[in-house]
Amino acid sequence: MSMRRASSSFKKGDIMSGKTLLSLGKGEKAKIKKLNNEKSMRNRLLDLGLTPGSETEFLFCAPSGSPRAFLIRGAVIALRKKDCMKIEIFDD
Repeated sequence: MSMRRASSSFKKGDIMSGKTLLSLGKGEKAKIKKLNNEKSMRNRLLDLGLTPGSETEFLFCAPSGSPRAFLIRGAVIALRKKDCMKIEIFDD
């Protein structure tokens, strides 16, 4: 029986099993647990201040549901729905 190695990168359509930024309701706050985005997007998010342990607040989203606006370290940052699905947050 061969064992397949788990892939560390996520493909289009992958959904995290834990709680993600996508699960926040308007006005809810959460602390970032882990960024599971692809390397280039992960680096961009880290540069914007979205680091593990930082607090974020969900402000609002476009009528279509994407992008979503978050308050991160005093700046409003818009993230696509597919990127929010790959950012894990701590369960409260």
